[in-house]
Amino acid sequence: QAQVVESGGGLVQPGGSLRLSCAASGSIFSIYAMGWYRQAPGKERELVARIDSGGSTNYADSAKGRFTISRDNAKNTVSLEMNSLKPEDTAVYYCTAYILTSDGYGGDYWGQGTQVTVSS
Repeated sequence: QAQVVESGGGLVQPGGSLRLSCAASGSIFSIYAMGWYRQAPGKERELVARIDSGGSTNYADSAKGRFTISRDNAKNTVSLEMNSLKPEDTAVYYCTAYILTSDGYGGDYWGQGTQVTVSS
């Protein structure tokens, strides 16, 4: 079994910054891709940023130039640095990781989500 847990959400003014963190734990053999998704009220969940085990990244167009994803493979963590935040960034942000557990199970694990609200 494995789990991922996010932290770092909150309320921030437009133009501000926020850093989200996510830690994977449990019987982990290896972690492949890690990423962040978000879901705003009334909208579908969408990819924000993704990073593979080698450090290659891809971003949603809305995140390019403002958000930076990074990971620490030794600590099984992934972070999302968000700058120049806009009201339309308001959403619940979810961390996800593709984990191969020690008993050979491979699958996507999701966190419980953390609320990010951008408002003055």
